Amino acid sequence: MYVKDVVVQNQVGLHARPATFFIQKANEFKSSIWVEKGDRRVNAKSLLGVLSLGITGGTGIRIIADGVDEVDAVDSLVSLVESGFSD
Repeated sequence: MYVKDVVVQNQVGLHARPATFFIQKANEFKSSIWVEKGDRRVNAKSLLGVLSLGITGGTGIRIIADGVDEVDAVDSLVSLVESGFSD
């Protein structure tokens, strides 16, 4: 299991379009991936799950992966979030 914390950089947070980019990136990996905000954890490959967290800009989230490509998965998603979804 591999875990990293990151602060969402873009103003709107993980809503609609940025969330779609996030889910598409998560689905490129074989590992199980989750996003945590506070005490809630959702599947990072689920659009409804990610949207249900209501992640806004400036919010700290935790990205967790478990599987064969867990390090690549987490590092790639952290980079996407840190870039403000403008890769």
